[in-house]
Amino acid sequence: MKLQLKKTFAGLMTAGVLFVATASAQQIKFFTIGTGGTSYTYYPVGGVIANAISKPPGSRECDEGGSCGVPNLIASAVSSRGSVDNVNAIDSGLRNSGFAQSDVAYWAYTGTGTMEGKPPMIELRSIAALFPEHIHLVASVGSGINSVKDLKGKRVSLDEPGSGTYVDANLIMEAFGVTQADIIVEALKGNEAAEALRNGKIDAFFVVAGYPTGAIVELSSGVDIKLVPIAGKEADDLTGKYGFFASDNIPAGTYEGISDDTPTVTVGAQWFTSAKEDDELIYGITKALWNEQSRTLLDIGHAKGKVIRLESALTGLGVPLHAGAERFYKEAGLIK
Repeated sequence: MKLQLKKTFAGLMTAGVLFVATASAQQIKFFTIGTGGTSYTYYPVGGVIANAISKPPGSRECDEGGSCGVPNLIASAVSSRGSVDNVNAIDSGLRNSGFAQSDVAYWAYTGTGTMEGKPPMIELRSIAALFPEHIHLVASVGSGINSVKDLKGKRVSLDEPGSGTYVDANLIMEAFGVTQADIIVEALKGNEAAEALRNGKIDAFFVVAGYPTGAIVELSSGVDIKLVPIAGKEADDLTGKYGFFASDNIPAGTYEGISDDTPTVTVGAQWFTSAKEDDELIYGITKALWNEQSRTLLDIGHAKGKVIRLESALTGLGVPLHAGAERFYKEAGLIK
């Protein structure tokens, strides 16, 4: 009986050692990606990227049709208030990474522009440029708003102060001679702004997002809306003053009832992290982002996924690359 107990105990000890060794060998690493409101573009794109770079313990191997992400990594897309919120969260260590507009990130890194007077976020680092974001100015058909100047005296949502939309909306209004004192300011995000327009509680709202953005798609299917052009000399002066802005169109038919191209300005959406993040981890994440399986996930995961391309991964970066990401891009031949 004693011999049997000894054998059983020895077996349990061996199993315990094996379990601890296995758990140690497969230490799970969690990695967060700050995105934006759930009805905007950052959140669904973040979900696609999180899926692409993850490879939980027990996953099938990449060449067997399994995950091609970083071994034992579980990444998650986290809804947030947007660009400003995300760079602040990265700087404070609240999140591992996040998406932000190129202008917001540059100002945060340098302590200039809208971040003037605040300590520069000198440890902010780039992983990749993702896609252009188009600035939408959405108005109700009966609002009488046909240009940015027509916002005066109207009820306008600029999004929340922690968002990149809020930053750019104010820059655009300034370029057209409109201030917050000239309008009735609301601070509503995606679905809330769309619902307020639907119910006649506001006349217009700004959105900075890749098209098509869900909140506007849903709104246009039930309500007649217009996209207000952001164009002319004022827009030209804006893009000339701020190099991160560019001019482009939102194509006709992107939203129901909009039959013409709408000229507007764009800003780049980019992915950032902290210099404190492990070099090997960020190297693996960058490599996983650009593998062939991720290409398939991006192409089918979201309309904007198709324009997230390796050849434009370094376009318009105003913040230095993370050392791990830089190593990958050198291996890929993008950095000589």
